[in-house]
Parts: sequence; C-alpha cells; structure tokens
Amino acid sequence: MIRASVAGASGYTGGELVRWLVRHPGVELVHLTAGQHRGKSLPEAFPHLEGFVRKPLEEPDWRKLAQDSDVVFLALPHGLALEAAPEILATGARVVDLGPDFRLRDPAQYARWYKQEHTAVHLLEEAVYGLPELHRGRIREASLVAVPGCYPTAALLGLVPLLRAGYGSGPVVVDAKSGVSGAGRAVSLDTHFSEVNENVRPYHVAHHRHIPEMEQALAEAGCPTAVCFVPHLIPMTRGILATCYVRLSRPLEDPTALELYREAYAGEPFVRVLAGDLPQTKATFGSNFCDVTVRVDAERGVAIAIAALDNLGKGAAGQAIQCMNLMFGLPETEGLLMPPLFP
Repeated sequence: MIRASVAGASGYTGGELVRWLVRHPGVELVHLTAGQHRGKSLPEAFPHLEGFVRKPLEEPDWRKLAQDSDVVFLALPHGLALEAAPEILATGARVVDLGPDFRLRDPAQYARWYKQEHTAVHLLEEAVYGLPELHRGRIREASLVAVPGCYPTAALLGLVPLLRAGYGSGPVVVDAKSGVSGAGRAVSLDTHFSEVNENVRPYHVAHHRHIPEMEQALAEAGCPTAVCFVPHLIPMTRGILATCYVRLSRPLEDPTALELYREAYAGEPFVRVLAGDLPQTKATFGSNFCDVTVRVDAERGVAIAIAALDNLGKGAAGQAIQCMNLMFGLPETEGLLMPPLFP
C-alpha cells in the first residue's frame, strides 16, 4: 500500500487528487495540508467528499509528511514547491509536483516567466516531465516528477504525432479554451460569475507562462518549433479544448494524418484518437482521458490538430496519479479507469 499525502488539499487540484486517491485500491491517504482552510476537516472545504475522508487539513510540516509518506503530491501555487520538494526528497519520499516549479530546465527562464529566482536549481536535472505518453520510462525511475500544465498537455498530445513525422513548417499556433477552474479557487474579479458568464475572453496573449514549457517539451520530443499560444477563458467549470494549426511542409491527406495519430497512441490507455467525431470537452468531463484528432485543409496547406481534456483530470490530478502508478510499479490505469461524466 502506497502511503500518500496531498499538500494543498483545499484547492481545486488538491481536492480532485483526494477524490481520485480515496478510491485508489493501492493508496492510503496519510496527511492533507492546507493554508487558508487549515484546522478544518476536508468535507468542510469540499462537501462532496463527506463520508469518504474525515482527515483534518493540517499546517504543512514537510519533514513529517516525508517521514510518514512514500509520495507527497504538491498542489501548491508556484514558488512553494521550491522549499517543500528538497526537504521531502532529502527524507526519502518521492514527490509529484503539480505546479510549475520544476517544469522548466533553465532557471533563467523560470525567473523570467515566474518573476522569482529558482532556489532549488540542483533538482532541475533530476526532475522528470510527467507526460507518460512521452516520458514513461523516465517517470518509472523518477524521485521527482513535474506534472505538465493543463494547456501544454492538450497541445502536446495534439501536436507531437504530426511534428515528429516531419510535416510541420514554421511556428505552430495553439488556440485554446479553458474552464474557469483552471484559474484556481482563490477569489478574483476575473473569475467572478458576473464577469465570466456569457463571456469569452482571451488573456496573456503572446506572453503566457506555458509558452516556454510547450516549446521545451516539443524540443525534447524531437520536434523543436516555436509556439504562438492564445488562451481563452470560457463560461464553464472544467475542460480544455486546444485547436492547433500547423503549416504543412509537404502534402498530407486526412487518412494518412489519422494513421499517424493511431500509430502514435496505439496502446495508450488515456488517449483516444477520434476518426469521425471531433473532440469536445463534455466527452472527457471528470476523467483522465484526452481525445485527439486531426484534419487537413489541403487547399491551404494546413493541418489542424484538436485535443480535449478535463483540466483537473488529465490536465492535473489524473495525470499526477498516472505518474504515481508508474513510479511505484502499479498498473498505469490503477484507480483511473472510469468513463467521463455525461451530460
């Protein structure tokens, strides 16, 4: 039985982690920590978990968490894992970080995009980017896994088969829409109901923090290219739809393009390649699945790859547990195989 703790359990991602972990047959939840809600029981922060777990939300003590746990999930705002991860790893536990602190290899890039110095540079080489479809072997051996952002997960799964096959030319364009839960649980005017309802809004155009993450991951996958990324906030709670535009370097037709994706994801338990229907967020709601497809506009020389996922599932908590399963030698799908919710 894997002894697991969740730091940041009162946030949306932390709560989603607990929702999956309490039903995982190979996991015992040990500690749950929180900042704002510390001292409360988890159902006081998340009433939907009443009857599943009554553990209190504790003040984080990284050494105690590490001593009592085999793995600690860090569902924390950026910067906080820089202190937590070194202490936990030094005590012998493994870390699955759902924040951005160990995704970028270059500390200068981290400082540029996150406006603070990276204080755990010695761990950057050790950290493994936690996208199983690209780095399964390294994740199995990792002590520190950096779970990808939700937007990069969708974009990478949509783009890599096409780019690896050498069909891309020049910068790719990623146009993505996200539900409001991607902004976190903290109260802000930008996510106020009256501001979001009946509204679609682009944000951080041309300078979103996920741009260097996408470009780094594409380079590591053997298909380096520049990314023009435009995210949008839309009036729904969960889900991401990424539409990726690739200028073709040579002719391509729909059947050949689809076959590239079928081959790339053959045997992948959580990537579903769609031939007829197009991906939609509702078809992945509450699950760890990512639906992908590709269409070719041959007249204009453009391939359009589309990916849909739940930003709290495959885009965060589900993917983190998928990585944990790999790290501890469990079946990759353990505790994660269930159909999405509908309607």
